[in-house]
Amino acid sequence: MKYFLDLFTPETWAAFRANGASVSGFRERQRSVAERIEPGDKFLCYIVRLSRWAGVLEVKSPVFTDTTPIFGDPDPFVVRFSVEARVVLDLEYSIPILEPGVWSRLSLTKDIERGAVGWAQHASLRASLKQINDADGKTVEELLYTQEKARTLYSFSPQDRQRLGQKASIRTENRAVYVEVPNDVDEKPAADSSTSGDEVRESHKVQATLARVGAEMGFRIWIPRSDRQKILGQIPASLHASFLTLLPLNYDETTLKTIEQIDVIWLKGRSMARAFEVEHTTAIYSGLLRMADLLALQPNMDIRLHIVAPDDKRERVLREIKRPVFSLLDRGPLYESCSYLSYDGLEEISSIEHLSHMSDSIIEEFEEFAQDE
Repeated sequence: MKYFLDLFTPETWAAFRANGASVSGFRERQRSVAERIEPGDKFLCYIVRLSRWAGVLEVKSPVFTDTTPIFGDPDPFVVRFSVEARVVLDLEYSIPILEPGVWSRLSLTKDIERGAVGWAQHASLRASLKQINDADGKTVEELLYTQEKARTLYSFSPQDRQRLGQKASIRTENRAVYVEVPNDVDEKPAADSSTSGDEVRESHKVQATLARVGAEMGFRIWIPRSDRQKILGQIPASLHASFLTLLPLNYDETTLKTIEQIDVIWLKGRSMARAFEVEHTTAIYSGLLRMADLLALQPNMDIRLHIVAPDDKRERVLREIKRPVFSLLDRGPLYESCSYLSYDGLEEISSIEHLSHMSDSIIEEFEEFAQDE
């Protein structure tokens, strides 16, 4: 028997319970991991946005595919398991992971400063179906069984209540999409609206890391002309041949001008595989707008999009991407096509040995999507 992380939003937790708490679902991209899970394994349910443990589910079936709407319509969580609910708690009674008696007992968190910026990323609590070691799994399971009997109330803080009210669903012609209008006062204004030299240098360092990783994986690399020499100066000479001076793409002039300004693009042959926008400074609109412009101009484009930003910008990115202007694109909401990748996640990827033998799918282990929040 093994333990696995099962992430829920407050909304999907409510939908799970309303539909009998008997089926847990995951995204298609998680199928390969799901196929390794067996009946008898256990899912430990964790509520994102609230950072709380809420349930224990025992897997009762092999993985199967079912599109019947449970968590949405259309439902993105079609890779499914039949489960038996051992513990299912109301949100007010779910256990905050930041409780000292929880935080200090888990190897996932005990060596991290409690509440530090980016702690959830460091604790690897950002992707469902991550295997949890037996010691941590038993600890969480015991805490949840105890809480089911004790029913200690963990009242929502003002911040919890704000997070619970962040999402709103709008019905378009053929689907429901989530939208959010962030409160701009949450974002501290920069002391100076200009970009400092340190910020520019850090942004170029991240661009260079993205470019190097892509080149080592065998992609051809596009960097905007204005940044190219600064980036090449940080790249081993042996990889310079991977960098393009012209884009081998057959698009109209407006689309090409948009593409040319994207911070880093990985290409295979004449096709774009992944595009990255680095957002180091306070405002993160420009990268999102460029990605949205690209999809508005070419709605049938098949490309993976990523916003790369520091840990302390994570929440802002995942909230801004749900603005109505980004959620109501003709091809579907931007948050389905564009993910967040943290600086720390990128550094972990870049430190992997033998990147030339790695698939770019490794990014899927580190990226986060706003609809999972």
